[in-house]
Amino acid sequence: MADVEKDILVSVATKPGRGYLLTCGLLGLILVWGIIAWTRQVQEGLGVTGLNAPVFWGVYLVNFVFFIGISHAGTLISSVLRITDTPWRRPFTRLAEAITVFSLPFGALSVIVDLGGPHRLLYVLKFPHFTSAVLWDVVCITTYLITSCFYFYLALVPDIAVCANRLTEVSPWRRQIYRTLSLNWTGTERQHKVLNRIMTGMSIFLFALVISVHTNVSFVFGMTTKPGWHTTLISPFFVLGAIYSGVAAVICFAALLRKLFHLEAYITKQHFNSVAKFLLALCCFWLYAMIIEHLFVFYGKGEAELRLFESKVLGQHVFMFWLMFALCFPVPFVVLAVPKFRTIRNLVIVCLLVNIGMWMERYSIIIPSGVHPYLPWGDGQYFPSWVEWSITASWVSGFTLLLLLFVRFFPPLTIWEIKEELEGAKAEPEPGEAPGWVRWDLIKALESGKW
Repeated sequence: MADVEKDILVSVATKPGRGYLLTCGLLGLILVWGIIAWTRQVQEGLGVTGLNAPVFWGVYLVNFVFFIGISHAGTLISSVLRITDTPWRRPFTRLAEAITVFSLPFGALSVIVDLGGPHRLLYVLKFPHFTSAVLWDVVCITTYLITSCFYFYLALVPDIAVCANRLTEVSPWRRQIYRTLSLNWTGTERQHKVLNRIMTGMSIFLFALVISVHTNVSFVFGMTTKPGWHTTLISPFFVLGAIYSGVAAVICFAALLRKLFHLEAYITKQHFNSVAKFLLALCCFWLYAMIIEHLFVFYGKGEAELRLFESKVLGQHVFMFWLMFALCFPVPFVVLAVPKFRTIRNLVIVCLLVNIGMWMERYSIIIPSGVHPYLPWGDGQYFPSWVEWSITASWVSGFTLLLLLFVRFFPPLTIWEIKEELEGAKAEPEPGEAPGWVRWDLIKALESGKW
């Protein structure tokens, strides 16, 4: 097992290369540029954005839904698949949990940025309106973030203890941090039982929480009467889209780590093949929800809804809509459904396209409904300003930077779960070898006719 620890700790034990440092530096500069743009917005107001009447919600809310969405990957892969004891989840759990923890703050920050001034968030706490979906959004996301951080830390504890014991060449202050965070973990059987019991209980709680979080996110839109939002399908559609984009994000980062740190022995092609089949199922479910949503609009013949439908399919937003559709279904479906196309390289390309497409899907849900309202002042226009694009690029860069920094201080894979998987594989019989439970005496009795 020492080799497993050594192989997985390579990202923590070795010094970062020039390419890694340049990448982090570039991502840091983009993050700082976005903060500068946000500072200007705070000073001059929302007039520096493209928001207007009737388009009160723009790219910031698109980012909010997108980042909250990809955070669901951690809950699904780590907690739900843990409950069902799905074996192929193990190389992806740590990364999925990290994506959850690091994407949630940027989702929450998107709402704060959209308020114009950060101080306005205090109004939600000072003057709570308990029938408002916005208030419950704050409650749900805060609970989700705290619970996810605790869940993330619990799964890290055994591996932090490994870091404290194995990383003898790191600085003394860093080893002291590892020892403190490890909570005196020694890896006894009793400790593992307690850890598994706690994490199983939290997995069940997180499964219910993740459904409620994105359902409540959809309530912010669905409880209004804007065209395209006021529909019962919007909640399951939001949850499904969140899981779809989240799993795609996990695949992208897993392939990146596999390549950078030579983890091919622990994130195998078979693991990618299994998660690709899961992504294929999500792709088909997404198509089903998309068809049902627009089929109801077409047959309902509501004037405002039909005008919005025509704007997406044939009118003002036709390019965004059909490009989004192509990136979310036909392209990934062909690659995921045909085994010879299902290479790791193709999976990465497809998952990048899926996430771009899912961001565009959020855009096509939010913006056209603002451009074509029920209100009598007519249709509007919306073009995001450089400030909005700068903050969007900054959030993506900050999210990626946090992940890259994380794998330099903590193991990118869950060592103790990988060990469990390898131990289980050793317990299985070799091809052609009979398992231990075979009753040879009964087989010989059957062959001799004495049974």
